Amino acid sequence: MKQLPNFLTLCNLFCGVLAIICILHAPEYRAEINGSDYTIISPEPVYWASALVVIAGIFDFFDGMLARLLRVQGPMGKELDSLADMVTFGVVPGMMLYRLLRSAYFQQPDVFDVSIVNLAPALLVPCFAAYRLAKFNLDTRQSENFIGVPTPAVALLVASFPMILLFNPFNLAHWFQNIWVLYITIALLCYLMVAEIPMISLKFKSKSLADNWPRYLLILLTIISIPFLKFAAVPFIFICYVILSIAAPPKI
Repeated sequence: MKQLPNFLTLCNLFCGVLAIICILHAPEYRAEINGSDYTIISPEPVYWASALVVIAGIFDFFDGMLARLLRVQGPMGKELDSLADMVTFGVVPGMMLYRLLRSAYFQQPDVFDVSIVNLAPALLVPCFAAYRLAKFNLDTRQSENFIGVPTPAVALLVASFPMILLFNPFNLAHWFQNIWVLYITIALLCYLMVAEIPMISLKFKSKSLADNWPRYLLILLTIISIPFLKFAAVPFIFICYVILSIAAPPKI
């Protein structure tokens, strides 16, 4: 039983590695356009990667909860959790944004190839995620709440983008085919991960409404928004999370 939280953490890591494989195995095919051959990439496997990030997020939520319930918290679990999070919630969203940027460039007229220089900004997300996780491990102020947006929240947000592209709720898909929207999103996410902004967590020390109203409100908004907004609920909840944390900053 003592190793059960670590097993869940490894399940998180397994999902992350499998998501990377899905992204890397996006099929490519040759197409002749204006007498020249070009490589076209199909995005379907990225949808499976999005699902795996959600599953990994569930494992990540319960491994810490279980460790606290079993009272087996320790440095081993903390380090293992950060290593798993780096892969699943750092590398995977970076690769997703890389693919989305590549796809967005191909939507532009007369663009059939993209320089890696144009796509490299997506890889800043794993870099800032690594910095955020290292900082979290050493920062004693983050035992109850967070300073900066946690990496799972960033990963879940990015994982919703391919699904929004697929189902196009409220005609939002075209925004994620705009390279400048993606570049701005990358910059904002990198900043929010390392910013000195107190962020609420879903750790309840008591059931008091006065102490926990931002958490209760966030949960209520989540429950209400999902049936109506579908996959667009994820960006909505993320924005609400940031606004609530700034408007009612938790004690650090």
